[in-house]
Amino acid sequence: MALTKDKKNEIVKELADLLAGSKMTVVVKYEGTTVAAMQELRRKAEENGTTVKVVKNRLVQKAFEATSSHKDSDTSNLQGMLMYAFNANDEVAPAQVIHEMAKSESQLEFIGAFDATGKVLTGEEVKALAQLPSREVMIATVINTLKSPVNNVTGALRGNLHGLLDAVAAKAA
Repeated sequence: MALTKDKKNEIVKELADLLAGSKMTVVVKYEGTTVAAMQELRRKAEENGTTVKVVKNRLVQKAFEATSSHKDSDTSNLQGMLMYAFNANDEVAPAQVIHEMAKSESQLEFIGAFDATGKVLTGEEVKALAQLPSREVMIATVINTLKSPVNNVTGALRGNLHGLLDAVAAKAA
């Protein structure tokens, strides 16, 4: 059944809202992917706050035109069977969840992405982003790196202090 004009306008508005609020919109070719795999991808994406949409490319292009930050973006590569992953909280999360799924579903292929300002990223750039560690892991790594010299100094001081106390205790006895 064909979509009515009102339904199409509703979809375009929803997509425009997702685009405007998304830190990163990832575009993926999904041709040949099974329904079960798509359902699994949607479930995993939902867990990390990513919204996955499969809509006609023409409606997506209209949503780009309706979004001030994305209206000048190059949408010429939006052709074929594509799905779009949006995330308002994390730039890398959509790419990571799709990359994780692509390990078992080789049909998934990154076409590109659009950041919050409408800048276009290539498929290779998105794949590189997807392979980055998660935000939490990166923060923990930085904290441990910054904490390491402090731990080394306190460990050295603690060792010297124990040696000094042992020497004082030996003299006192």
